[in-house]
Amino acid sequence: MRREERGRANVPWYFDYDPTARVLGLVEDAPPERYDIATSGEAGGSYAFTRFSTARFEIDGVKLALDVYWLEGYGGGVFLPFRDATSGHETYGAGRYLLDTVKGADLGTTEDGRLVLDFNFAYNPSCSYDPRWVCLLAPPTNRLQVPIRTGERHRS
Repeated sequence: MRREERGRANVPWYFDYDPTARVLGLVEDAPPERYDIATSGEAGGSYAFTRFSTARFEIDGVKLALDVYWLEGYGGGVFLPFRDATSGHETYGAGRYLLDTVKGADLGTTEDGRLVLDFNFAYNPSCSYDPRWVCLLAPPTNRLQVPIRTGERHRS
């Protein structure tokens, strides 16, 4: 199907680019802890992940932290889901993804080992477009109380 035939229904919507939303996270080792992170599927379900570090950073003067996970499933890789104060209103309710190295979503690190976190590239999981897809939900430790108004947003 050509893009013109699909219409605007499947075109992602984004907040305006915000250069202050590109931050460097100080990566701290965390004791490896295995989690089964819940999914959006009707049958419940979960995927196995291991938290291996925490990224600490600051946005708009607010100190924040997100746990960083290693995907134990199909392709491995670093995974960083999150929710924020826009989730369910301006952005997808189950949260968005920032890093997923198995899919190429990774901006790397700086020479001094800081993790590049650019929230302008935050994107909705596939289940936000079609309920046939099962997506991982952001775990409680990755639910920010501040709004992150960058990256992909919900259609309004």
